[in-house]
Amino acid sequence: MLAILAPGQGSQTPGMLEPWLADPGIAALVDSLSEASGVDLAELGTRADQETITDTGNAQPLIVATSIVSALSLLGSLPATSAGVVAGHSVGELSALALSGVLRPQDAVALAARRGALMADAAGRIPTSMSAVVGGQRDEVLEAIEAAGCAPANVNSAQQVVAAGTPEQLAHLAENPPARARVIPLQVAGAFHTEHMSPAVEPFEEAADRLNPRDPAVPLLSNREGAVVASGHDAVARLVSQLTSPVRWDLCMDRMRDLGVGAIIELAPGGVLTGLAKRELKGVPAVALTSPDDLDAARELMEAGA
Repeated sequence: MLAILAPGQGSQTPGMLEPWLADPGIAALVDSLSEASGVDLAELGTRADQETITDTGNAQPLIVATSIVSALSLLGSLPATSAGVVAGHSVGELSALALSGVLRPQDAVALAARRGALMADAAGRIPTSMSAVVGGQRDEVLEAIEAAGCAPANVNSAQQVVAAGTPEQLAHLAENPPARARVIPLQVAGAFHTEHMSPAVEPFEEAADRLNPRDPAVPLLSNREGAVVASGHDAVARLVSQLTSPVRWDLCMDRMRDLGVGAIIELAPGGVLTGLAKRELKGVPAVALTSPDDLDAARELMEAGA
């Protein structure tokens, strides 16, 4: 079984969209996605610097657009019916909704732009950030995060949990790390997937309610608990609740293992999720798309799996 995965925020790099735009059809699609979202994706994906694309309001639509562009370059059309399962990490869930046919690409990118703007606004109300806790025992890591007053925003694997909170709370965590663990500050301006995002929930729900989702044409995993989502309306509702609840990517990988996933392709800007899979889904071949140069390797993996 083939899993196609879509990365989340933090995976973006300057110029990451540029090599894909050499295809006139892709360039036209990006124009359409820009119009739908109100964001100049070509500018962001070719000429914008790291600081500009790290901004949450820019990063989220750019990442979703890049994932969709790479998926269409690989598959030719959506939904991705050649996949046995699709999933996305955090904002990558919007890419996964496009992959599974729940949302049109234009709607997915437009909703990503709205999500990014609302989360940036919520993050600007009080200073917050995030730190990765790498290593240690899961129970001890979670206890240390709670003791510092932080919240677990992402449980990415057995060896990586991302804590979120105020600078003072994160400093307390860094000064009192769990045994055999490192606390690594992340360059993000917000405690995403925690109650700090509460101001974004109602307006994001209003935007989501205006959509007309279809039921997934491909099995779709949820970040909430790794469940297979059968309803398009349920998939969109989960996007709303996910603003203030942790990303359980560890449970998504557990579900992939249970389903018998035997190959993984991570869409552009790829690398983070295949890295996690290599440690947690040992022996499963994986290809990360970073540019069109990776398409041949991805197609070979698809053919081998078929």
